[in-house]
Amino acid sequence: MTEPTTATRRPPAPNPAERAKTIASRDCPATLVPSVDRGEHDGSRVTPVLHHVHASGSVSLLLPDGHPLLEAAAETQRGEFGVMLELADHAPVPLREPIRGLLWITGFLRPLDPPAARARAVAIAVDRPDHRLLDVNHGLTMLRLTPASLVLADADGTHSLRPHMFSAATPDPFHDYEARWLQHLETEHADVVEQLGRHLPEDLRGGAIRPLGLDRHGLRLRVESVVGDHDVRLAFSKPVDDPAQLAVEIRRLVGCPFLSET
Repeated sequence: MTEPTTATRRPPAPNPAERAKTIASRDCPATLVPSVDRGEHDGSRVTPVLHHVHASGSVSLLLPDGHPLLEAAAETQRGEFGVMLELADHAPVPLREPIRGLLWITGFLRPLDPPAARARAVAIAVDRPDHRLLDVNHGLTMLRLTPASLVLADADGTHSLRPHMFSAATPDPFHDYEARWLQHLETEHADVVEQLGRHLPEDLRGGAIRPLGLDRHGLRLRVESVVGDHDVRLAFSKPVDDPAQLAVEIRRLVGCPFLSET
């Protein structure tokens, strides 16, 4: 087999499981799609009061007491039913097409009894304090979604994942830093974005260049033009793990003449 040339080799990027874990680690909008026949709620989308994806891929969700989905679970023989949870990864800057990726978690949803619900609420609060957790068993019911499969769809394609693949993956080190950093780059450093544009193919340089994404392997730009939108990945010289290493790689990409590494 012929080794791909430098011109055709894809830039390094996080693998699908890492990208899925990163999306799940963010506070993305979430909707539930039940697969039970419950009249007007058959196949309709439900927005949970709160959702939290655990490292294993299990999902905790809060719904108001008396919600039709709780009644649906009570009517099933096993007290659970199949659902799909959709997580939408939105770009942190305003774009014409803001959704960068979708993660679908399919599995079985079951309400938890009060002691288990309280224990899970406490566990969530350790990593993600939220006042809504105080209402568990007091107006809100905790449910557990046990995953059977996961599907990721983003600019790099569609990928099916097993729960053990998701569980073994780690989120990108910049997952909780990316939004603020890209927003700062967009509003305060238009000159840097313009200089990054010199890495774009000639036919894309006439569009509006916007910061789209950041991960340990590189920076993604969105080019919005009259003929459509195009995404381009600018690879770092090596994977980075912290803001100091990131600053060095950004200076390298913009061609800083005083670049020095410590």
